[in-house]
Amino acid sequence: MDGGTIYALGTPVPSRAQPGAISVIRLSGPRAAEALIFLTEARAFERGRSAREPSLPAPRRLTVRTLLDPSTGEAIDRGLIVWFEAPHSETGETMAELHLHGGRAVVGAALAAIGKLGFCRLAEPGEFTRRAFEHGKLDLTEAEAIADLVAAETDQQRRQAMQQMAGALHRLYEDWRTLGLRCLAHLEAAIDFPDEDLPAGIADEVRDGMARLAAEIAAHLDDRRGERLREGLHIAIVGPPNAGKSSLLNLLARRDMAIVSETAGTTRDLIEAHLDLGGWPVVLADTAGLRAAADAIEQEGVRRARARAAQADMRLLVLDATGDWRAERDTLIRTIERWDDARDIVVVNKTDVAPVDDDSVAALSALSGAGLPQLLGRIEAAAAALMQEGAAPPLTRARHRETLGECQAALARALAAPEVALAAEDLRLAMRALGRITGTVRIDELLDVIFRDFCIGK
Repeated sequence: MDGGTIYALGTPVPSRAQPGAISVIRLSGPRAAEALIFLTEARAFERGRSAREPSLPAPRRLTVRTLLDPSTGEAIDRGLIVWFEAPHSETGETMAELHLHGGRAVVGAALAAIGKLGFCRLAEPGEFTRRAFEHGKLDLTEAEAIADLVAAETDQQRRQAMQQMAGALHRLYEDWRTLGLRCLAHLEAAIDFPDEDLPAGIADEVRDGMARLAAEIAAHLDDRRGERLREGLHIAIVGPPNAGKSSLLNLLARRDMAIVSETAGTTRDLIEAHLDLGGWPVVLADTAGLRAAADAIEQEGVRRARARAAQADMRLLVLDATGDWRAERDTLIRTIERWDDARDIVVVNKTDVAPVDDDSVAALSALSGAGLPQLLGRIEAAAAALMQEGAAPPLTRARHRETLGECQAALARALAAPEVALAAEDLRLAMRALGRITGTVRIDELLDVIFRDFCIGK
């Protein structure tokens, strides 16, 4: 990417159905302020007047101006303009914004007018955020948090993105990097000055530091809270046929997603719904009924049901209140892998036919909806317990996990190295891997992958 002046619409593209009240067009680069002059004083563009002339308001102050076509002088709209001096802007460059009415014609004419200047180009996806990274306004974890914030669909996802955007992960990884570099400096001193009397206990301090770093990274990798929150908590609905699993899925999803029938074995494959339950993103899966299957297709469905139950973060065991649900509960729980009484929930359905009075289970009528608020309360409480805040911010992306895995492997080699030089080399590799997460160690191909997933104007 070049260092020219870029521009893009920073708000959603207006449509005929939703024109929008206000649209914001952003510019960033060395000639952003000059573009404002030419767009608000078309004759200045004809004369090629320098941006050094005092035609702009004070920086960081919104001012009412008429936006003009620089080639014809025709008025396009009357709105607010503001500009920001470098480096005191979001990107670290000179920036400008046009706050205009949100109609399609206004936005289209304004973008066309900027294009006519000849020294501005449309921004590529993520280029504004990438320029902020290039100018030291944020690191890669904070840049990724911006993308997560834009994509957030639930309140908890928004909170996690805000925490990361505030630098929580950056501080954690930089603390680790500082510790690793201190250990590396001691190892390098032992290599470069073998004849010098280094302070007593240096070797133990280095080993303790590397061991502590390895242990903290291992604990961080074991923490799946961040990834669960980004991708959704997986909840499996399991139970015998005809207990009401598909009815529960439809009730929670508030639409007919699964076929409901009195015929046993209707559900033979997984049916998923992505929901927001109390601010928690959830991937809810309806599964085949657990029983001795009669044919090969149903057998595969039961196998998949058990596999999904084992992989899920939580399980809802749905039972029929009209039968001997207590005995069935005890039998099935023994066969469900990873069942956890602390967070998994037994749901006894059809209580409109056979009432249930047992606080250890969630009584429900999927037909009438009776008991649904109480069930939702239990699910939200279990999710909150599963996602309870720890001392350290959670790992959020597969990129971080992969790179930390490299760091962990290098640290293990360093701790087991028979010679100081070998330990130093592996520790250096570990610190390089750690630096790639925040962008301290630059790899341009990695940056291309990260920023190309952003939307235009970010």
